[in-house]
Order: sequence, then C-alpha cells, then structure tokens
Amino acid sequence: MRLFVAVELAEHVRRAAEDVARALQRELADTLRARWIDAANMHLTVRFIGHLADDRAAAVLEALRPPVAITPFTVALGQPGVFPPQGPPRVLWIGLEEGFPSLKAMHEECNRRLQPLGLEPENRPYRAHLTVARVKDAPRSSAVAVRNAIHCVAVPDVRCPIDHATVFESRLSSRGSTYIPLLRTPLL
Repeated sequence: MRLFVAVELAEHVRRAAEDVARALQRELADTLRARWIDAANMHLTVRFIGHLADDRAAAVLEALRPPVAITPFTVALGQPGVFPPQGPPRVLWIGLEEGFPSLKAMHEECNRRLQPLGLEPENRPYRAHLTVARVKDAPRSSAVAVRNAIHCVAVPDVRCPIDHATVFESRLSSRGSTYIPLLRTPLL
C-alpha cells in the first residue's frame, strides 16, 4: 500500500486552485504536455511515506493516530511556482501565503513518529506546495515560457482552516491516482 500524510483543503480553495491551473493550462497549451490535477485530488502533502506491506502500514497508522500538539491554523494560497527551479519544468504548483510554519511543524512531527519504524526523513528541506500539474513532456526551450506564465497568473486570496491531518492511501491507475483517507488525526 502506498501512503502519505496530507492536509485536506476546503472546496472553495480547491476550486480557486483549479481556476489558477486552468489559466496556466490555457497559457501553456502549446508549450508543454502535462497532467493537470483534478480539484478533488488537490491537497498539501505533509509527509510522503511510500509503498509499505500491509502489516507495516498498520504500524504506521498506529504511530500517526495520536492527536498532534499543534494549534489548528489557517492556510492561504500564494504564488505559483515550478520544480525544479532551473531547466525543464517537471511540476507546476501553488505556494502558500500563510500556514507554512504549522505545516513544517506537522512534517517534523510525522518524521519524529515514523523514524522509530525505520522510515527515515527525506534529505531535502520540506517545501509545502499544492501541485496543479505534472509535466509529461517539456522541451528545454519551454522553461522560460513556463516561468513567465507562472508570474502572469493571478492567485485569488483564499484561505481555509486546518484542524487535522489525514493519512491517505494512494492507488495508481492509468486514469491517475485515487486517494483514500485511512485516518484523520486531530490537531490540538
């Protein structure tokens, strides 16, 4: 089973992000081929866990079940961006204007709880972002066009409260990913 921890976003935030994605899609239609994320699947990943055997997944769920000692907080969408920062784009995303410190604290708490189970943290720093597209094919020449487009798209001022983290199972198929919530852990 393939697992990750995320925070779920309110419907109005996902719709606003979808509007930004559509604007980018129109702007970049002739520049790159990408798989645009459906609004129903938009979330902020806190900790990617990966593929685990069922018995190991049960231990992970138990480790993540207790409430998290982080005060409920608000997230607000920020400016779009692209990974990697240089060269051909691979992921288009929307950043955060508000909420990053709390998401980072959640990320660190997940790492703390998962490390005794042999799940080491990633070596790269945590970067909270809302993925809106995964690029399938981007010629090297598309890098400038993509970076120009992300600076021209307006992101509405939308925000939503966060009062829990969700452990999802991700099921991959040719039609994309399906995310199944397995556990919701409250913030205190």
